[in-house]
Amino acid sequence: MLLIGVDETTAQGLAQSAELLGSSFQSAAGEADGLRRLRRSSFDLVITSPGQTFEEDLALVEEVRRIRRGIKLILLAPHSTPAGVIAALQAHVFACFGAPYDIGAIARMARQGIDAVDWRDDIEVLSALPNWLSVRVTSRALTAERLVSFLNEIPSELENAERDRLLLAFREILLNAMEHGAGFDPDKLIEVSAVHTERAIVFYVHDPGTGFVAESLDHAAIANPDDDPLAHAARRAEMGLRPGGFGILLAKKIVDELIYNEAGNEVLMIKHIG
Repeated sequence: MLLIGVDETTAQGLAQSAELLGSSFQSAAGEADGLRRLRRSSFDLVITSPGQTFEEDLALVEEVRRIRRGIKLILLAPHSTPAGVIAALQAHVFACFGAPYDIGAIARMARQGIDAVDWRDDIEVLSALPNWLSVRVTSRALTAERLVSFLNEIPSELENAERDRLLLAFREILLNAMEHGAGFDPDKLIEVSAVHTERAIVFYVHDPGTGFVAESLDHAAIANPDDDPLAHAARRAEMGLRPGGFGILLAKKIVDELIYNEAGNEVLMIKHIG
């Protein structure tokens, strides 16, 4: 892992994190030093200086890719902006983080980056307006984690705790679409939009599956009887599904409106603001 212009405190935090124990690090004093090291040695991941904005980092991204085309990059910046996050998505960086930094979150994403293969085209930007971001994503759990991480960097008027809950609900609905609508088949694609209006935050998710009917949800917590809140767990085990099944129930408790289309393969999540 190559750290370019990363301050000592952040570098030490990453090196001491449980996710990255045993990983090898090199620190470059600046961009010129970093590019020299990339020409001499191979790295799995590059983390950039927190002193530059995401937009300013894009020139470095291009230079890095000229030397090591397939390398993953995590961008750090003094602050996040919608335009900066969208620019990072369009540049196919692995992740980006604005200050104040959560070292644990950066370390977890770095670990996933080191291990990731065939990741570069997992997120395709379709609409790049700050108030209307649309993407097409592959049906991988890692892609869901990356997309949620990017969305978390877009500034919001919501309080942090409320914002975290909203993104948790979105993550669960997205994973449901990937698991049940696409079977976690990376060749199948999910369409996602995040729209910010004056009065609401809206998420739209469309999976390629045939949908569902309410009577078929015995593997989900929303179908549990009141006296048996874990009844769905046994059914999920029988079906070979991952532990979980709380996505729809969780989302209904967090957002103000959760609306499925007739087929059940498109969903709107609406959170009122203001």
